[in-house]
Amino acid sequence: MLKLSRLTDYAAVVMAQIARHPEQPHAAAELAEAVSLPHPTVSKTLKMLVRAGLLESRRGAQGGYSLARPASRISASDIISAIEGPVAMTECSQAEGDCDLVSVCGVSDNWQRVSLAVRALLDSVTLAHLADTTPIKLPVQLPIQSVSLAAEA
Repeated sequence: MLKLSRLTDYAAVVMAQIARHPEQPHAAAELAEAVSLPHPTVSKTLKMLVRAGLLESRRGAQGGYSLARPASRISASDIISAIEGPVAMTECSQAEGDCDLVSVCGVSDNWQRVSLAVRALLDSVTLAHLADTTPIKLPVQLPIQSVSLAAEA
């Protein structure tokens, strides 16, 4: 099963909470209470998101955490990458030369195709989408029809 870590899930929940109220900075304790997560976990997540450039942090009485750019310009891929690292299905689809089996593998090109498709889909889902509490109506029209490798284009 492909699965994101809990910390990545929590990062999306915290970011969505901030996105729902972008007009004000948010304290870590207030965010932790609002999303029912432990304060240390929220603080750790916030620091990672600041380091990735997705959030800004200001100290002081009027300080707190706020989005570094509009929610419509932060993708699910950005959030995942901030916590997990680059989005890739396999090591060889993340960076060339990271696999000892590349000369005999025969499937790396297809894993790269899958990774590109997953990344494109995650890039198309924004924090604004994640923060929207309106239920999604099924079926959902996916924004990606096909993905070709750069060498094919």
